[in-house]
Amino acid sequence: MNHGAGYRRLNRTHEHRKALFANMSGSLIQHEQIKTTLPKAKELKRIIDKLITLGKRGDLHARRQAASQLKDDAHVAKLFAVLGPRYKERSGGYCRVLKAGFRYGDMAPMAIIELVDRDPEAKGASDRARLAAAEA
Repeated sequence: MNHGAGYRRLNRTHEHRKALFANMSGSLIQHEQIKTTLPKAKELKRIIDKLITLGKRGDLHARRQAASQLKDDAHVAKLFAVLGPRYKERSGGYCRVLKAGFRYGDMAPMAIIELVDRDPEAKGASDRARLAAAEA
């Protein structure tokens, strides 16, 4: 029997997996497109769709549920201020997984996971702001 096989374990403990997906969810919310391995991307899709659904609800309970899964308050704020209203009319399928070849070192299958109606300027915006502040 194959009980309890509802998700990919990714050869990690429960705590490590929880931290991994909290970090990856925050990065995807911040940059709206990230590159990772294919199994991680497929598993992240399930998690980020649930988070965006919480962002669409927009109430205090949904905000607290999202904050319990995400590590950074800035990611929670963007989830509810930007992504929730953006996907208000969409009934699911907020991100896509695109295959991106194989990694050179170990031939792991790679993928790009991105939000469907993403803002192309969001990727690397924090780095550009940091460099602009350093120059000024």
